[in-house]
Amino acid sequence: MKVLLTMSLLVLLGGCATSSPDVIQRGDAQRMSEVIDATVLSVRPVTVDGSQSGAGAAAGGVVGGIAGSSVGGRRENAVVGVLGAVVGAVAGNAIERMGTQEEAVEILVQLRNGSRRAIVQAKGNQTLLPGDAVVLVTTGGKVRVTRALR
Repeated sequence: MKVLLTMSLLVLLGGCATSSPDVIQRGDAQRMSEVIDATVLSVRPVTVDGSQSGAGAAAGGVVGGIAGSSVGGRRENAVVGVLGAVVGAVAGNAIERMGTQEEAVEILVQLRNGSRRAIVQAKGNQTLLPGDAVVLVTTGGKVRVTRALR
């Protein structure tokens, strides 16, 4: 039961991180951004790889160690506890990585001066298509693409 609860918590916490163009970080609010006009050339789906901060492995190792140490007699406790910690760490790491993966899009745009740029961002509420007029909004070194107002 403890293992399930801990792993569920890891997945939920991992889901909090996003690169969605519809979510603005608190530190980026009320900051002036650079805006550049562009036209969408292509859009393709991609997956942003999940993170491996070590928190999943650490939590999984602790839970696995505790669960394993409660099995059998005194001698078995230590051996099974170590094995449980190793298995828990591997499982926790995999769960964290899968829980923080993000479906995204790679948007290739052409700027008005003819140069091209590629931006990867999480899928947002807008569906962008080749030929759409867009703006690139750069704030604090991060770029997001959104449909231009007509």
